[in-house]
Amino acid sequence: MNRDSPNPAGTLIVFTGLLMLGALWALFLVGGIDYAYRRIGIPEGAMFGVVFGSLAGSGINIPIARLRGRQRSDVQEIQIFGRRYRVPVVSQDTDTTLAVNLGGAVIPTGVSVYLLVKDSIWWQGAVGVAFVAVIVHLIARPVEGQGIEMPGFIPPLLAAGIALAIDPHMAAPVAYVSGTLGTLIGADLSNIDKMTELGGGTASIGGAGTFDGVFLSGLVAVLLVGVA
Repeated sequence: MNRDSPNPAGTLIVFTGLLMLGALWALFLVGGIDYAYRRIGIPEGAMFGVVFGSLAGSGINIPIARLRGRQRSDVQEIQIFGRRYRVPVVSQDTDTTLAVNLGGAVIPTGVSVYLLVKDSIWWQGAVGVAFVAVIVHLIARPVEGQGIEMPGFIPPLLAAGIALAIDPHMAAPVAYVSGTLGTLIGADLSNIDKMTELGGGTASIGGAGTFDGVFLSGLVAVLLVGVA
């Protein structure tokens, strides 16, 4: 029985098409990030540093504290010479290192503070951050071994909506601040006590499950404001 041999030309066409789609997606992503940072007023010279630092810094956790593990009390049954005894047993969880993620917490917070000062959007930022933080806290869930998880599309929608509602003229910077700080506070800072119980030895603020939410929510919120 004859078998059809693979067609090199067809394979090359498919590969070239996928490569072009990947290149177009990369250009779209870079263009979107460039547009978002221009909308919020980040100087062009600092834009590359912010983007590169955020992405490269996503794997860098800066330790800031060491949290002692909780003591747990339990009762264990033991058998001695045929008789059973109930003995209290005390165990202690492993200590947890509390850290802040460079790309998911330090840099976005620095950009947010810069925008708050530059644009004098203190009250708008406070309202937006509080709104996003409360709702994110309600939907975020601790996942053992991974950190705090949440649907990534919700924070930018919340941030864009509240920014347009409270100050349409300054909606772009308000959306960025609300999306980044609101996600950090609602997902991580308000759940530090739970993060220490998830295992892994390190609880990272702005890392693991919330990095995408923090890094992307501010930028996507700005893009949503731009097309609204």
